[in-house]
Amino acid sequence: MKNDGKIRFAKKLVFWSFVVFIISVLLFLSLRSFFFGGEDNWIKDSRGVYIKHGNPAIIPQEVENQQRAIDSAIQIYNSKKIVGMNFSSQCLGTITNYALDIVNAPRIAEDNLPENQCDDFKTGKVTHFIELDKNGEIVRIA
Repeated sequence: MKNDGKIRFAKKLVFWSFVVFIISVLLFLSLRSFFFGGEDNWIKDSRGVYIKHGNPAIIPQEVENQQRAIDSAIQIYNSKKIVGMNFSSQCLGTITNYALDIVNAPRIAEDNLPENQCDDFKTGKVTHFIELDKNGEIVRIA
């Protein structure tokens, strides 16, 4: 009889130790994600441009691709500006998987006309676009 009480006590002790352990782990994970989760990553701003949020350890490939495309878009814009191009709602070409369009800021109906959009985007040859305004500022990326 004496041993039965000790065995029951040991089983209860093991059970409650396990329960406390599980609760501690769940509490730790909850607090960790609350205080540290989502701080170190890349997010898109209202224009669709990836920006750092915190101090991410890595740069995802999609972020690098977008950054290279933006750099190229600005270079193309500047080269066209140097030769005196009069910017209106128009296509300036493609960069890897991005079409480069000039649009009004704010956008107007003219910007949605098919003749003012890049053929490569309309036909699906490229799946993303970068829209710059007439001053070379990013309006939208998708």
